Amino acid sequence: MVKQKTYTINNIGLQTYEAGTAGQPLILFLHGFPELGQAWYRQLYFFAGPGFHVVAPNQRGYNQSSKPSGVKAYTIQHLTTDIAGLIKQLTSGKVYLVGHDWGGAVAWAMALRYPELIEKLIILNMPHPAVMHEHLRDNPKQRHRSWYAGFFQLPILPELLCRAFNYRSLEKTLVNTALPNTFSPAQIALYKKAWRQPGALTAMINWYRAYRYEPITNPEPIVLPTLLVWGKKDVFLRTEMAQPSIEKCRHGQLKFIDEATHWLHHEKPDVVNQFILEFIQSSG
Repeated sequence: MVKQKTYTINNIGLQTYEAGTAGQPLILFLHGFPELGQAWYRQLYFFAGPGFHVVAPNQRGYNQSSKPSGVKAYTIQHLTTDIAGLIKQLTSGKVYLVGHDWGGAVAWAMALRYPELIEKLIILNMPHPAVMHEHLRDNPKQRHRSWYAGFFQLPILPELLCRAFNYRSLEKTLVNTALPNTFSPAQIALYKKAWRQPGALTAMINWYRAYRYEPITNPEPIVLPTLLVWGKKDVFLRTEMAQPSIEKCRHGQLKFIDEATHWLHHEKPDVVNQFILEFIQSSG
C-alpha cells in the first residue's frame, strides 16, 4: 500500500507518498516539473518489495505541499534545506537519493551541500548543475531547447498560458514529448487536479524564476557514488551533457536508454528500476 503523510519542515508542510516499512533502508525520490510525487508510483511499488522504505514527496509548491509566496522562496537553498530536513525526520541514517528533472537538480545540489546524508546518488535525465549552466551560456542548441525557461521569467503570462484551455500546454508538454501512451488519461487528470491547487502554478514556475539567484557554476567534484541514467530521446536536454556530468563525479556510472525520452521512469520503469537496484546493491 502507498500511504500519504505530511511532514512539517522549515515552517512548511511537505506531503509525501510512502511505501514499505519505516526503519528499513530509505530511498527518496524527487520529482521534476510539472509532475508530483505520484510520478514515482512504479518505483514505490517496486522498491517496497525488496524491503526498502520508499518515499516520494511533493516538493514545495506542488500539489498539497505548502506554497510559500515570492520567487526567492524557491531558491536551491530552500529546496535542499527542505529535503535535508525531510531526510532527518525519516531516518537517523543515510538515504539513497533519486532525482529526475528539477528533482535531479535538487539531488545534485544535495550531494554538494549535504553529502553526509546520502549513501548513493541516482540522477535521471538532469545534467550536473555546472554543466547545465555552461551549456545554457555557450550552447545555442541547448538554449533553443530550454526556451521555455526564459519564457517562465515573465510575470503572469506563463501562468495564463499554462492554465488556458484546461491546462492544455502542460498536458502537451508531457504527452507530446513522451513515447505514445506513456501518460494515461487518468494520470493526466491526477496532474491537472494538482495544478489546480491554489497558488500551485505560480509556485511551480517560481522554481525557474529563482534559478538566477543561485546558479551553481563551478562546484567541487561529487564524492558520492553516483549513477546517471539518460534517455537519449530527450527533447529538452541534449545527450551531450551526460558524459561531462558524470566526469564531475569521482565514482560515477553512466547508463543510456536508447529508446527512452525525458520521461524514462514512466516509459522504461523495469529497466530504470533494475539499474537503480543493481547500483544500490553494488559494493561500489
